[in-house]
Amino acid sequence: MPLIDRLLPNYQFSERHEARVRCPPGELLDMIQGWDPRDRFADIAMALRQTPARLMHALAPARHAAPQPFGLRSFTPLGRDGDRAMVAGLIGQFWRNDFGLVKIDGPEAFVAFDTPGTPKLVLGFMAEPEGEMTRLVTETRVYCPDRKSYLMFLPYWLLIRPASGLIRRRMLGAISAAVEQRPS
Repeated sequence: MPLIDRLLPNYQFSERHEARVRCPPGELLDMIQGWDPRDRFADIAMALRQTPARLMHALAPARHAAPQPFGLRSFTPLGRDGDRAMVAGLIGQFWRNDFGLVKIDGPEAFVAFDTPGTPKLVLGFMAEPEGEMTRLVTETRVYCPDRKSYLMFLPYWLLIRPASGLIRRRMLGAISAAVEQRPS
Protein backbone atom coordinates (compact mmCIF):
# COMPACT_ATOMS: atom_id res chain seq x y z
CA MET A 1 0.00 0.00 0.00
CA PRO A 2 1.42 3.45 -0.91
CA LEU A 3 2.71 5.53 2.00
CA ILE A 4 0.17 8.32 1.46
CA ASP A 5 -2.66 5.76 1.64
CA ARG A 6 -1.34 4.37 4.93
CA LEU A 7 -1.20 7.85 6.46
CA LEU A 8 -4.47 9.29 5.13
CA PRO A 9 -6.59 6.69 3.31
CA ASN A 10 -9.86 8.64 3.67
CA TYR A 11 -10.23 12.23 2.53
CA GLN A 12 -12.79 14.62 1.07
CA PHE A 13 -10.46 17.03 -0.75
CA SER A 14 -7.48 16.30 -2.98
CA GLU A 15 -5.34 17.77 -5.70
CA ARG A 16 -2.63 16.14 -7.84
CA HIS A 17 0.00 17.59 -10.13
CA GLU A 18 2.87 15.92 -11.93
CA ALA A 19 5.96 16.58 -14.01
CA ARG A 20 8.58 14.52 -15.82
CA VAL A 21 12.07 15.13 -14.46
CA ARG A 22 15.44 13.89 -15.70
CA CYS A 23 16.75 12.56 -12.38
CA PRO A 24 16.74 9.18 -10.62
CA PRO A 25 13.80 8.88 -8.17
CA GLY A 26 15.87 8.57 -4.97
CA GLU A 27 18.12 11.49 -5.87
CA LEU A 28 15.06 13.54 -6.72
CA LEU A 29 13.36 12.82 -3.37
CA ASP A 30 16.65 13.57 -1.54
CA MET A 31 16.77 16.95 -3.26
CA ILE A 32 13.16 17.75 -2.40
CA GLN A 33 13.64 16.67 1.22
CA GLY A 34 16.38 19.26 1.71
CA TRP A 35 14.84 21.90 -0.52
CA ASP A 36 13.85 25.35 0.67
CA PRO A 37 11.90 26.85 -2.23
CA ARG A 38 11.82 30.55 -2.92
CA ASP A 39 8.88 31.60 -5.04
CA ARG A 40 7.72 35.19 -5.26
CA PHE A 41 4.13 34.18 -6.13
CA ALA A 42 3.94 31.82 -3.13
CA ASP A 43 5.36 34.54 -0.86
CA ILE A 44 2.78 37.07 -2.09
CA ALA A 45 -0.08 34.55 -1.79
CA MET A 46 0.95 33.70 1.78
CA ALA A 47 1.33 37.39 2.68
CA LEU A 48 -2.22 37.98 1.43
CA ARG A 49 -3.45 34.92 3.34
CA GLN A 50 -1.90 36.27 6.56
CA THR A 51 -3.09 39.89 6.12
CA PRO A 52 -6.09 39.48 8.48
CA ALA A 53 -3.85 38.04 11.21
CA ARG A 54 -1.33 40.88 10.79
CA LEU A 55 -4.12 43.48 10.96
CA MET A 56 -5.64 41.89 14.08
CA HIS A 57 -2.21 41.85 15.73
CA ALA A 58 -1.59 45.50 14.77
CA LEU A 59 -4.96 46.57 16.20
CA ALA A 60 -4.82 44.48 19.37
CA PRO A 61 -1.34 43.03 19.98
CA ALA A 62 -2.22 41.91 23.52
CA ARG A 63 -5.13 39.77 22.23
CA HIS A 64 -3.72 38.55 18.90
CA ALA A 65 -0.25 37.09 18.43
CA ALA A 66 1.82 38.08 15.43
CA PRO A 67 1.39 35.53 12.63
CA GLN A 68 4.11 32.91 12.36
CA PRO A 69 5.79 32.21 9.02
CA PHE A 70 4.01 29.43 7.13
CA GLY A 71 5.40 27.28 4.34
CA LEU A 72 6.81 23.83 3.61
CA ARG A 73 8.82 24.02 6.85
CA SER A 74 5.51 24.14 8.77
CA PHE A 75 4.79 20.53 7.76
CA THR A 76 5.82 17.59 9.94
CA PRO A 77 7.71 14.87 8.03
CA LEU A 78 5.60 11.70 8.29
CA GLY A 79 7.69 9.21 6.39
CA ARG A 80 9.64 8.13 3.37
CA ASP A 81 9.23 4.94 1.39
CA GLY A 82 12.70 4.42 -0.09
CA ASP A 83 13.05 5.94 -3.53
CA ARG A 84 9.29 5.87 -4.14
CA ALA A 85 7.61 8.45 -1.93
CA MET A 86 7.68 10.82 1.00
CA VAL A 87 4.84 12.44 2.90
CA ALA A 88 4.52 15.36 5.30
CA GLY A 89 1.44 16.47 7.20
CA LEU A 90 -0.38 19.20 9.04
CA ILE A 91 -3.26 19.15 11.47
CA GLY A 92 -5.22 22.32 12.02
CA GLN A 93 -8.19 24.54 11.46
CA PHE A 94 -6.72 26.02 8.32
CA TRP A 95 -9.47 28.59 7.84
CA ARG A 96 -8.47 30.36 11.07
CA ASN A 97 -6.18 33.40 10.89
CA ASP A 98 -3.46 31.45 12.73
CA PHE A 99 -4.22 28.19 10.84
CA GLY A 100 -5.12 26.57 14.19
CA LEU A 101 -2.13 24.25 13.84
CA VAL A 102 -1.78 21.29 16.20
CA LYS A 103 1.77 20.12 16.91
CA ILE A 104 2.32 16.49 16.03
CA ASP A 105 5.35 14.39 16.89
CA GLY A 106 5.32 11.97 13.97
CA PRO A 107 3.35 9.53 11.87
CA GLU A 108 1.79 7.57 14.74
CA ALA A 109 0.46 10.75 16.36
CA PHE A 110 -0.79 11.96 12.98
CA VAL A 111 -2.69 8.75 12.22
CA ALA A 112 -4.10 8.52 15.76
CA PHE A 113 -5.30 12.15 15.87
CA ASP A 114 -9.10 12.24 15.69
CA THR A 115 -10.35 15.44 17.31
CA PRO A 116 -13.69 16.70 15.97
CA GLY A 117 -13.51 20.06 14.23
CA THR A 118 -9.86 19.70 13.20
CA PRO A 119 -8.87 18.44 9.72
CA LYS A 120 -5.72 16.55 8.76
CA LEU A 121 -3.74 17.36 5.61
CA VAL A 122 -0.99 15.42 3.86
CA LEU A 123 1.37 16.53 1.12
CA GLY A 124 2.96 13.64 -0.72
CA PHE A 125 5.68 13.38 -3.32
CA MET A 126 5.74 10.18 -5.35
CA ALA A 127 8.58 9.37 -7.77
CA GLU A 128 8.23 6.67 -10.43
CA PRO A 129 10.95 5.85 -12.97
CA GLU A 130 9.91 6.14 -16.62
CA GLY A 131 12.91 5.26 -18.77
CA GLU A 132 15.51 8.01 -18.37
CA MET A 133 12.94 10.25 -16.69
CA THR A 134 11.10 10.20 -13.37
CA ARG A 135 7.42 10.98 -13.07
CA LEU A 136 7.16 13.22 -10.01
CA VAL A 137 3.66 13.49 -8.57
CA THR A 138 2.63 15.82 -5.77
CA GLU A 139 -0.66 15.10 -4.06
CA THR A 140 -2.45 17.05 -1.35
CA ARG A 141 -5.26 15.39 0.62
CA VAL A 142 -7.46 16.78 3.37
CA TYR A 143 -9.61 14.77 5.75
CA CYS A 144 -12.32 16.52 7.78
CA PRO A 145 -13.43 14.30 10.68
CA ASP A 146 -16.95 15.70 10.98
CA ARG A 147 -19.59 17.77 9.20
CA LYS A 148 -18.69 20.98 11.05
CA SER A 149 -15.03 20.88 10.00
CA TYR A 150 -16.08 19.93 6.45
CA LEU A 151 -18.41 22.93 6.25
CA MET A 152 -15.72 25.23 7.68
CA PHE A 153 -13.02 23.89 5.34
CA LEU A 154 -15.07 23.81 2.11
CA PRO A 155 -15.21 27.60 1.46
CA TYR A 156 -11.55 27.90 2.46
CA TRP A 157 -10.62 25.15 -0.02
CA LEU A 158 -12.64 26.77 -2.80
CA LEU A 159 -10.88 30.08 -2.14
CA ILE A 160 -7.30 28.83 -1.81
CA ARG A 161 -7.34 25.90 -4.25
CA PRO A 162 -6.51 27.92 -7.41
CA ALA A 163 -3.52 29.59 -5.75
CA SER A 164 -2.46 26.37 -4.04
CA GLY A 165 -2.58 24.49 -7.33
CA LEU A 166 -0.56 27.18 -9.07
CA ILE A 167 2.01 27.08 -6.26
CA ARG A 168 2.30 23.28 -6.64
CA ARG A 169 2.74 23.55 -10.41
CA ARG A 170 5.35 26.28 -9.95
CA MET A 171 7.08 24.10 -7.34
CA LEU A 172 7.28 21.22 -9.83
CA GLY A 173 8.68 23.62 -12.43
CA ALA A 174 11.28 24.91 -9.95
CA ILE A 175 12.27 21.35 -9.04
CA SER A 176 12.66 20.50 -12.74
CA ALA A 177 14.78 23.63 -13.29
CA ALA A 178 16.96 22.85 -10.24
CA VAL A 179 17.54 19.33 -11.52
CA GLU A 180 18.54 20.63 -14.96
CA GLN A 181 21.00 23.11 -13.39
CA ARG A 182 22.74 20.63 -11.09
CA PRO A 183 26.26 19.54 -11.99
CA SER A 184 26.41 16.28 -13.98
